[in-house]
Amino acid sequence: MSLTLPTDLRAPITQHRVALAQAAFVTVLWSTSWVLIKFGLEAMPPLVFAGLRYGLASLVLWVALISRPEKRRHLRTQSVSDWLAYSALGLVLYALTQGGQFVALSLLPATVLSLALSCTPILVTTLSVPILGEAASPRQVAGVLIFLVGAWLYLETPSLESGFAPLGLLAAAICVAANAAGSLLGRRINRPRPTRSSPDALVVTTASMTVGSAVLLIAGFAAEPWPSLTPRSWSIVAWLAVVNTAVAFTLWNRSLRHLTATESSVVNNTMLIQIAILAALFLGEPVSLSQGLGLAAATVGTLLVQLRAQPRVP
Repeated sequence: MSLTLPTDLRAPITQHRVALAQAAFVTVLWSTSWVLIKFGLEAMPPLVFAGLRYGLASLVLWVALISRPEKRRHLRTQSVSDWLAYSALGLVLYALTQGGQFVALSLLPATVLSLALSCTPILVTTLSVPILGEAASPRQVAGVLIFLVGAWLYLETPSLESGFAPLGLLAAAICVAANAAGSLLGRRINRPRPTRSSPDALVVTTASMTVGSAVLLIAGFAAEPWPSLTPRSWSIVAWLAVVNTAVAFTLWNRSLRHLTATESSVVNNTMLIQIAILAALFLGEPVSLSQGLGLAAATVGTLLVQLRAQPRVP
């Protein structure tokens, strides 16, 4: 005898499973970005490459934005202070974070940078205490310690390449710091407002990405030579911009309608392992047993930092 659920119960379960599948698919896309960036950096300098990716993605998002009447109405309600906040977010989250990421990837192994970026939640949790008044829980403190152990296991492996380029390490440090600052700034911008409607996610993303990509392109044109782009280079830029940025962020935001913060953190946290596997398969960056244990511990640590007990979103 089979158990058949009523229609009104089957629908939320289906939506939840679809949301989980969407979120998992997006993390795969984002993980492949690291491999594609490595390939693209063979022909393109990092700042111009990053500017082209996010500039093209901005154009796609603007088309999506202005094609919807309700989004256009929301645009007209934005104040000068709103636009200044979005511009600041673009400078931090795209110009500094993504610019630093592309420069670091041109000089460091992908897994090393991925490990560095995975400590962003730890910085956010630490800085949230004085900035946002959000105290860390004992579980989050334990997560920080576990992450540090995992990072030590990975970085202390004798087989890991030593003597990383100082500029690459500096770019990675800027990337991590800017990513944490962008998370805090983004959280503050997107907080519910008591006297006004909450900011629209598409408007915030489009505006901030436009500013950040413009800064990246200006800096790239000033500091780097214009590359001789081949069809392969343009295809990498187009795929990263349209699929791995515009489409991926849209799917991710849709999945968040049906996933809790805990569930989305669990899914997103798999990227550290995914990037390590992809780097080993396509970039010649093998992972030893001790390195794998270190990455697993770091993954568990960052997960504990991000976990919060919340009810499932219907």
